[in-house]
Amino acid sequence: MRVVQVTQFGGPQALILGEALDPVPGPGQVVVEVAVAGMTFVETQIRRGVDRWHERPRLPYVPGGLVAGRVGTVGERVDPEWLGRRVIARTGETGGFAERAVAAFGDLFPVPGGLGLPEAVALYSDGSTALGLAENARIASGDWVLVEAAAGGVGSLLVQLAAVAGARVIGAARGSRKLEVVRELGVDVVVDYSEADWVERVLDATGGAGPDVVFDGVGGQIGRAAFEMTARGGRFSVHGAASGDVTLVDPEEARRRGVDVIGIGQLSSFRPNVARWAQRMMSQAAAGLVRPIIGQTFPLEQAADAHAAIENRTAVGKTLLLI
Repeated sequence: MRVVQVTQFGGPQALILGEALDPVPGPGQVVVEVAVAGMTFVETQIRRGVDRWHERPRLPYVPGGLVAGRVGTVGERVDPEWLGRRVIARTGETGGFAERAVAAFGDLFPVPGGLGLPEAVALYSDGSTALGLAENARIASGDWVLVEAAAGGVGSLLVQLAAVAGARVIGAARGSRKLEVVRELGVDVVVDYSEADWVERVLDATGGAGPDVVFDGVGGQIGRAAFEMTARGGRFSVHGAASGDVTLVDPEEARRRGVDVIGIGQLSSFRPNVARWAQRMMSQAAAGLVRPIIGQTFPLEQAADAHAAIENRTAVGKTLLLI
């Protein structure tokens, strides 16, 4: 079967198309005929060898921790009725960029009828993350909510969840293409944080008080500026570091400013709730309340181009491989 491997840590060119033996499921495992492979910004950092939050995989390795497709083979102790069913499968940290992938039976999630596999992947991964962040931040009707990277996979869903909760939403992104995507989501205010006056525009929109809730997926100078304008009594939720640096806030400073900082460590507690949150997101999508933004798809052999699109900030919404 065809796979994409990383044979040395480095840029997107480190993703090499090759061949591998078809996987065989062990007891309690299945083999999924992969139709869609998800990818994340963190996976691009792992490939570069610069990620600070995950154990570095041994070379060579096949990237990809989430796939969708049909169950093609089942191992011992797995009900044969799973054969042919459409599923999302977690493969761990590796193994997804392939025509077939092994997953434990307990890591399967049935895809509801009427939902496309690309949409299911986006709602399972980014959707569950967005819902977990939204719950932790306690969005209330009437809140001003600032979403950084609002045209991204998680950000675009946070924008929609905040609107469903009755909040007033400020979508922040960089560049005309991404700003247009954010506008189409129906936000109240759009700001470009590559412009020098973006902080003033957020403060003007909120009557000088600042946003009640900030979702910080960028970090660095942008994350720092967003924290400093968070309203007193507000919530500052950290979930990413697209800039390369996580926003770190001294607890004493947060106390003085009256801001509840929900740090990036919250993500480590999400996994037990992923299936429940994903199911809720898929139900909301079926009801027309939210929709995942799938901005670009690539065939397996163009995995390097897909990673490059994520890293050079040209990607909008979710980026997927179609196999």
